[in-house]
Amino acid sequence: MVASFKKQIVLRFSRNFLDILVLRLVQAEPMWGYKIIKKAETLFGIKLRHGAIYPLLNSLEGSGFLRSKQEIQGRRKRRVYEATPKGTQFINTYYDFLNEQLQMHDIKE
Repeated sequence: MVASFKKQIVLRFSRNFLDILVLRLVQAEPMWGYKIIKKAETLFGIKLRHGAIYPLLNSLEGSGFLRSKQEIQGRRKRRVYEATPKGTQFINTYYDFLNEQLQMHDIKE
């Protein structure tokens, strides 16, 4: 039953907070779109579609949370994304909020 609840929470989180999930992955390690898709599947058990991830990456970059650069590996060109200071600050704010929720300060006061 616990595994079922966890799966439900992961699915809800990935639908509603995909931007945070992607920022967390890219903050940990600069990566390109396909690697983000594979990492999300491996770590969280969710399948991201190309049609969802690339517009999101463009939006996050346009908002200043990510920056990208073209890299060539062999014959492939890849756009590698990394978190900006603004993106890092956003993720840190997210962690602060989660800590508050886990400690239930807002409910006890």
